[in-house]
Amino acid sequence: MFSLLAVILSGAGGSSVFASQTPDAEAQQAAKLEFFEKKVRPILVSHCYACHSAETKPSGGLRVDDRNGLLMGGNAGPAVIAGDPKKGLLLDRILHTDPKKRMPKEGELLTESEVDVLKTWITDGAVWPHESLPANLGKLTKKAEDLKATHWAWQPLNEPKVPEVKDASWPRSNIDRFILSTLEEKKLRPVAEADRTTLIRRVTYDLTGLPPTPKETTNFLEDKDSTEVAFARVVDRLLASSAFGERWGRHWLDIARYGESTGPSRNVPYPHAWRYRDYVLDAVNRDVPFDRFIQEQVAGDLLPADSPAERDRLLTATGFLALGVKDVNQRFKTRFIMDNVDEQIDAVTRSVLGLTVSCARCHDHKFDPIPVTDYYALAGIFTSTDHCAGVRNKMGGGGLDYYDPSMLVALSTKMESAPKEQVEKLEAEVAEAKKAWDEIRGTPAGLKVNAEGRPTQRAYRVKYEKVQADLLALTDPAARGNAVHGVRDSKVVADTEVRIRGEAERLGPVVPRGFLSTFTVPGAPEVNPTQSGRLELAQWLTSPNNPLTPRVIVNRVWQHLHGVGIVNTVDNFGVNGDQPSHPALLDYLASRFMREGWSVKKLVREVVLSKSYQLGSEAPEGYREIDPANRLVWRHAPRRLSTEELRDSMLATAGRLETKVPEGSLAKELKMVEMRDNGAEARNIHEGADRSLTRSVYLPLLRGVTPSALAAFDPVEQTLVTGQREATTVPTQALYLLNSTFVRQQALVLAEQVVAESGRSDVEALREVYQLTLGRQPTEQEATRAGAFLASYEYSYEDASPPVVLAALTSEPRAAGASDAKTDAIPVNPDDVDRTEQAVREEVVQPRTPRAAAWMSLVQAIYASAEFRFLR
Repeated sequence: MFSLLAVILSGAGGSSVFASQTPDAEAQQAAKLEFFEKKVRPILVSHCYACHSAETKPSGGLRVDDRNGLLMGGNAGPAVIAGDPKKGLLLDRILHTDPKKRMPKEGELLTESEVDVLKTWITDGAVWPHESLPANLGKLTKKAEDLKATHWAWQPLNEPKVPEVKDASWPRSNIDRFILSTLEEKKLRPVAEADRTTLIRRVTYDLTGLPPTPKETTNFLEDKDSTEVAFARVVDRLLASSAFGERWGRHWLDIARYGESTGPSRNVPYPHAWRYRDYVLDAVNRDVPFDRFIQEQVAGDLLPADSPAERDRLLTATGFLALGVKDVNQRFKTRFIMDNVDEQIDAVTRSVLGLTVSCARCHDHKFDPIPVTDYYALAGIFTSTDHCAGVRNKMGGGGLDYYDPSMLVALSTKMESAPKEQVEKLEAEVAEAKKAWDEIRGTPAGLKVNAEGRPTQRAYRVKYEKVQADLLALTDPAARGNAVHGVRDSKVVADTEVRIRGEAERLGPVVPRGFLSTFTVPGAPEVNPTQSGRLELAQWLTSPNNPLTPRVIVNRVWQHLHGVGIVNTVDNFGVNGDQPSHPALLDYLASRFMREGWSVKKLVREVVLSKSYQLGSEAPEGYREIDPANRLVWRHAPRRLSTEELRDSMLATAGRLETKVPEGSLAKELKMVEMRDNGAEARNIHEGADRSLTRSVYLPLLRGVTPSALAAFDPVEQTLVTGQREATTVPTQALYLLNSTFVRQQALVLAEQVVAESGRSDVEALREVYQLTLGRQPTEQEATRAGAFLASYEYSYEDASPPVVLAALTSEPRAAGASDAKTDAIPVNPDDVDRTEQAVREEVVQPRTPRAAAWMSLVQAIYASAEFRFLR
């Protein structure tokens, strides 16, 4: 993209110079730096460092020991505006007439001459010295430069010729010709096609995440047309169903590291995250072209909209950049911002390009030709973007300390203003409560322990935060559901500096905003100097000349349908990633994908209608030794159902799955206040998820609060881009299937349906159960064994007492934000939270009769079987 050989380090810390400075300019710069070191820094050290440096907990969130800390300022705003001493807050507070607001609060005030020094320094650009850097910063080694020209992933897409095959009668499509050509080179033959029963179950799960209904299976089996024609009808029906978006939208949510809370040290909910989830599912169902889909998520706020509803949809799409993990407990604002920028860079580049660009944050990428300057060219785009997740950083905060309503994206929908009198009344109450809290906090009277064993000041803080929350609920658009987590361009748009060793305060040279130099994208747009550059980034990512974006998404689709990608490392196309098993096929599909309008549905349809997808799953002798991972696609590899598919399948087969889309999320009523993992908020979310009968994609997905019905079978990791989930086999999964209340509930519901119908034999009932759960009829041997099991179980079953159900689990669901008084109280010290464990609530699932008990046990055994859990 560019070379830093010509870069002269800028002492002003706010500009980039790519040509040699004149001797006079160098002398002026040197004089400014000398002035800073001799005059300015001593003032800051002696008057400010005690309260506003890295060695302390910065008061008001302000640091004065690094330039970015001054420019970004603390909670009240920028302390310094380079070039204009009248605008920043530093001199304003130093010269303030109110003793309570004047700085410094302790020690001697600044003299008139010291104030003049600071004015001069700010007027001259607030010069700050850069660290000395190696001359080769950002310059790639010869080996890295050679990789740019040789590594397969970074070469332009080509139009490969469809290969000729010896067995011309076998292929059904060009995909099959590429597959068969490679197999013939290895002297392998594809296995026979799967039967119709296997096919209908396979494609229904792959496209919708649900089992086929008995009627759907019967219709396909009895279709008199050829399997090819009948199967195409099934595929078109599935692609048109809303369940397709729920299944394939979940794939993208994995990649988007979707979560409904910040995650790590202080887990603050994202109550509006569900809007992004619904945006994704809707976009997938409507088959929004993939290039447009990416553009909306990276720069939706910068795209034109023809209606308020479309504007809101585009704003919601930018939640992709906002909903990542955040450490709100970070002490320093600069580090908080740069950590969030790093998370955004990682999310965009892994998801769309399949590259680990974040490895270049501290130094040039160790394996791929990505210099550190490329990283900060992208970082400048995101430092020029407001990260509107609604949270801010604060060390040891509590209550609403982490919530920043100004850092949410307001929707265009007009809302009625709250009654003026009511607002004014609450504002007065807030002011009064805050005054009382400020006056007593930390005083002997406030720290005095009351009769309940708590400091007297605790009640003042609780009252203050309660009326503060009441006011927000009335006036905050977000609290009234009229805002989303997203991004917008910052008021200050500028390039950013290289951070030495990735440390936010160690500033190197400024790098112009731009894109990766790892591969060439002819016709790439130039960054608009008046905007962040996200719009041009989105256009660069989705340019038809960008070789990575179509390859990566085509590979992801192939992996979801075949179990393994053409490139096995779906999130890493770099040097440490895998080589493609069928490079020509990958380029063929990528090129065709773009020609077909970037339509994911068309791509899915083409792949599943190929004969390669419809192969059986048997393994001929010797084939595993030649190709143990089935990379050559000589059969269809079985896969285990995802945790969402397992839960949804149990609900569906029991006839309990609610297909109606729920409104919002159980997490939408939560306040943006730290949620304790042992608190009432988390418990209510768990209980609400346990009661829910909707599809799993709609369950609340707060980080660290995984619904119990999803926890055992490898739910997605919500911290990083995840293109391929783990599929482990561990003892806890067997224990879950044996003991889970959820599994037993669904087994009992299906069992009671069976025994409720009179006049029907056990064989007929067994056929229905097998058809519902496994998509087929039982064999004669299975029917005989099941009959013997049912008779033996019913005969030996002694406990036929009525079902016992805890009242708490059958009552009306508790609101997501509800809590117990004991655990809801706000501690004086935010780190001193109540660690009392919540009582475990578990529903007792017990059949009413011995016959129901026998059928329940049989159904549960089927749910636990490998055939139910795996897809052939």
